[in-house]
Amino acid sequence: MIKGIILDVDGVIVGEKIGYNSPYPNRQVIDRLKSIEASGVPISLCTAKPYWAISKIIHDANLRNLHIAEGGAVIIDPLDNEVLEQHIIDPDAVAKVVNAYLEAGAYIEIYSLDEYYLQGDQQRELTKTHTHILQKEPQVVDSLIDQAAKTPIVKIMPVATDEADKKRLTELFKPFEDSLALSWGVHPIALPHQFGIITAKGISKQQAAWKIAEQERVKKSELFGIGDSTSDWQFMEHCGYAATMENGTPELKKLATGKHANSYVGGHVDENGILAIFDYFGL
Repeated sequence: MIKGIILDVDGVIVGEKIGYNSPYPNRQVIDRLKSIEASGVPISLCTAKPYWAISKIIHDANLRNLHIAEGGAVIIDPLDNEVLEQHIIDPDAVAKVVNAYLEAGAYIEIYSLDEYYLQGDQQRELTKTHTHILQKEPQVVDSLIDQAAKTPIVKIMPVATDEADKKRLTELFKPFEDSLALSWGVHPIALPHQFGIITAKGISKQQAAWKIAEQERVKKSELFGIGDSTSDWQFMEHCGYAATMENGTPELKKLATGKHANSYVGGHVDENGILAIFDYFGL
């Protein structure tokens, strides 16, 4: 029996049809989330975005429990103003990583609990796209390195222009592997761009999902993990139930259906494909 849901956001309930399911889910999806939550099955949103970028979804669906933000660096209940965990990256590490990516000409943002920051000389069309995704403008500063010295940072986000650039930026990260963690995510309206998620070592969507399961007293075998990218396999792999979308990556579809007895591939995010997933599992 499913007793808890870990639900990715972008590419799962938020798509690329602006005004239909972007920047927020379609009303039908919100209503189903609200109904499932009211039935006694808690839904925890799980995203690389900041908590404030998903707070409207949480409020509209009345998801009054813990949620995962910043790729696992923050676990929070925005409705009750409860921060369970906030993992700060060492300021010296932030400065070194930011400097490396800036010298390589990469677009990069840094995130505190309540704000995100962009260096003034990096503003471009991508800034507008990301502002739409997050529904909040960045704090534009003269120097990200100076900002990091005075602000607790929970996530560093380099952005790759395409798959080839992702490989380049991943290679740049290698000197920092011993103290930090890197994963990658996508958003339908930003493709082919890919978003790097750099957090403190050991911090991930998986670690955060298990913390929530512990808090909710739900076994991993009773958790339902839903995502669309390979990074979501971090938490989906060990859940008792798993599902992905028609628009999910081929790698994730193969992992989910090949290694999971209780798995399903739903419809496309832009056709509210999550509803077919919920129907299949009787939610």
